[in-house]
Amino acid sequence: MKKTKWILLALVVALAAFALFEISHLSRQIRINEQEKVKLWANAITQKAQLVSYSEEFFANVALDEHRKMEMYINILRSFNHMDANADASFSLDYVSYIIDSCETAILITDRDSIITVPNELSGQKLRGELLREFSHNEPFHYRIWGMPLTLYYKESKVYTELRHVLDGINKSFLSEITNNSVNVPVLVVDSLQGEVLGSGNIPEREFNSAERLAQKLCEMEEENDPIEVRLATDSRAYIFYESSPLIKALRWVPLLYLFVALVLALITYHLFRTAHTMQQNRIWVGMAKETAHQLGTPISSLIAWTQYLEGKTFDQTYAAEINKDLQRLETVAHRFGKIGSKPELKPEPVCATIQNAINYLQTRSSRKVKFVTNFPDDDIIVPLNSYLFEWVIENICKNAIDAMDGKGTFTAIVSSDTHHVYIDLADTGKGMSPSIRKRVFDSGFTTKQRGWGLGLSLAKRIIVNYHRGRIFVKYSVEGQGTVFRIVLNRK
Repeated sequence: MKKTKWILLALVVALAAFALFEISHLSRQIRINEQEKVKLWANAITQKAQLVSYSEEFFANVALDEHRKMEMYINILRSFNHMDANADASFSLDYVSYIIDSCETAILITDRDSIITVPNELSGQKLRGELLREFSHNEPFHYRIWGMPLTLYYKESKVYTELRHVLDGINKSFLSEITNNSVNVPVLVVDSLQGEVLGSGNIPEREFNSAERLAQKLCEMEEENDPIEVRLATDSRAYIFYESSPLIKALRWVPLLYLFVALVLALITYHLFRTAHTMQQNRIWVGMAKETAHQLGTPISSLIAWTQYLEGKTFDQTYAAEINKDLQRLETVAHRFGKIGSKPELKPEPVCATIQNAINYLQTRSSRKVKFVTNFPDDDIIVPLNSYLFEWVIENICKNAIDAMDGKGTFTAIVSSDTHHVYIDLADTGKGMSPSIRKRVFDSGFTTKQRGWGLGLSLAKRIIVNYHRGRIFVKYSVEGQGTVFRIVLNRK
């Protein structure tokens, strides 16, 4: 039984280790896949950040180009100073109109009193209010024509404005793609000083709603992954901080969670086994008490009968012999139960004579319809035995055989041997056993009798296996034909 428990324990530990390895391997694979997705996402963000940077550089070049156009325009206007004041004015105005029409940049020209002179549709108005703010994004040019001071204001061209809207859309899309990523990566986008959050995703706001918490969060994220530096239209530089997704973090705890569940199950299993073991021990003690009463019942009843029979009669030596047998039986029973729980002493004993003693005692107390047959070798075989316990085994098997034959049949004991072992076959012509019963016949507490406790064969196996280092098993059993038990003992 102990060996079986250790085998089961080793099997459970092996299965648990295998399952833990598989779960760890699966978790590691999922974590690697998630990390690969994060790397791909970070790479895509870096490439798009470069695109944004290139777009910003392009717009800077466009702005510089427009500034140069305005400088060229001013140089053209300044060239009028070298023309004759009496020259054809219409030609001069047509030339200026041509320059204005050919330039896509919106411009305003004012005199010293901020009165608009160009374009014609705004001529005579004073540059102020919303119109002044609209044309004040760029530094104005101051120049003179024929001694008259003029000022040129300009704003972005229509093409530049439309492209600027496109760039703003790219920036918004860029930040949205960062913060609302498909791999559920917690992200923070901060300015170059790392003091202002430009965008966030998959992170509760309470984790960065103050300067201290933001600094702490950025430090934690930087320990896990290096930040990505990008250039945005709204800032010269920005940094993208990110950390592992919640799934990756959760997968780190899966093996520990499995170990915890396995530990809980092991504790529950241990408790159940302990409870079952306690219940089994209780059944054994109850069965032992019943068996004690049963063992003592026969000689005590016999002594009571002899006492009643001898009252008022002359004493005879025959009566004394029978009474002495019952007293010896009581002594034998006391010896048997005294050996249970302690290591019995084995002495060289004749195995056939020991078997015959057990059969003789039961034969005189059994039905005459039960026939006892023995087949022993001519020379008795000496083996290490504890005769008190070994006779108990033979009696238990014999009693079960008599019950299986319903008090009518043949019980046969056959002894054979080889160089190292002695083989004892105990056969009956009773009901036989089904395969399911054969598997459980030696289990403690298992019985097919209505009033049985399932202790006899369990004790028999304990006596043979644990005390005599032998074997006992069902050699043959067919329902309706009978059963053969075999006991194997070592000769030395």
